Amino acid sequence: MTTHPHDTGAAGSSTAASTAASAAVDESASIQPSLIDANLAATPGEYVGSWLRRVRSGDAGNLPVVAGLVLIVLIFESQNGNFLTAANFANLLQQMPYLVLFGMAEVFVLLLGEIDLSAGFNAACGASITLILNGQLHNWPWWASMLAGFAFCAVMGLIQGLLITRLAIPSFVVTLAGLLGLEGVLLVILNQFAGKQTGGTVAMNNHILFDIENGLVTPAAGWIITIALIVVFAVYILVRDSRRRRANLVTAPLGVQLAKIVGVAVVGVAVVVICNMNRGRTVPIRGVPTVVYLLLAIVVITTFVLTRTRFGRYVYAVGGNAEAARRAGIRVNRIRVACFTLTGLMAGVTGLFYASYTQSMSTAVDGGQLVLYAVAAAVIGGTSLFGGRGKMVHAVLGGLVIATITNGMGLLNIGAAGQYMITALVLLFAAGVDAVARRGRVAA
Repeated sequence: MTTHPHDTGAAGSSTAASTAASAAVDESASIQPSLIDANLAATPGEYVGSWLRRVRSGDAGNLPVVAGLVLIVLIFESQNGNFLTAANFANLLQQMPYLVLFGMAEVFVLLLGEIDLSAGFNAACGASITLILNGQLHNWPWWASMLAGFAFCAVMGLIQGLLITRLAIPSFVVTLAGLLGLEGVLLVILNQFAGKQTGGTVAMNNHILFDIENGLVTPAAGWIITIALIVVFAVYILVRDSRRRRANLVTAPLGVQLAKIVGVAVVGVAVVVICNMNRGRTVPIRGVPTVVYLLLAIVVITTFVLTRTRFGRYVYAVGGNAEAARRAGIRVNRIRVACFTLTGLMAGVTGLFYASYTQSMSTAVDGGQLVLYAVAAAVIGGTSLFGGRGKMVHAVLGGLVIATITNGMGLLNIGAAGQYMITALVLLFAAGVDAVARRGRVAA
């Protein structure tokens, strides 16, 4: 992890800063000429040819993780025929979200070439605060207790960001101290403020918070929501491309974009069809888990922040070349503090999802393991450890890989030791692919 000197004031103008951010994006594109060729392709065939050239040059994109995920699924299904059943598929959709959200939380700081090791215990503290305030001792409204938990986590991220930027302490050291300190805070919260009869565990007793991970939408509502989302996605893609063409900007061929829309539609319909199958033994259980749509909404919001706002452009600019961004007028330290704050906030959201999944929070939670899964999810999905490259969808893919491994090994009755070792091998493979791709881009 790298450290940077203090900011030297509001150097330059907002226009200069925006130019620097755009320049950083242009520079990144310039070292991937095959990507530019793909955007200039006139036909789907030319686009595919450009994509294949990019893969051969070492920039495989999401291909390795998608191929690996398919291989993992095929292996587990060959070993246990229950893996691809409707019941297990729904279970996987409910196991995945907190792993994905942890990875998304880390993406904000990984884009800067930094890390936050405290996210796991920060999330546990925020969730514990929410459950305690919403419990019988305090009886706060669910939304107020939820906001209090989020605020605690965001403030912890803010404090760590200020320590890193103002005192020039490496993020590894600051957040490692945060991990240890917040583990102690968690013990105090659950042992001193949750009531003497809890035994270090506080249960979730609010049905709204419970339904975050355990609720189901009705089969009819699932179809309505999914079809609406597919239509919105298709309109967005087509309108965006139409505007780009009118402005003489490069974009992928229409056939490629239509293929993307069809692909999204197929996945969405498949999820609804499978989840609407009856998977109950004594009573009918049908419907897509509510958490799927909540997770999708968070992915869209955070992706918008990183790709469609000035702040997002600044994050990529700082991660790509902090000194160039500083000279152009971007307040680098402000961006870094904001990213650590957002990581803290996302940790708070993740903690609530995790508590809803487990239906409680206790002193036995292993925040260290959770944060390692968070980094693994982001890196396995394709986010670079060196900063400047990554997307929220990478955390989705990486979290899905980890959840699939955990789920499949559970069906095969493989213990925790095997799960840890196989996840470690997948992480090493993903990091190796990232290192090879980075070396190829530098050599280009």
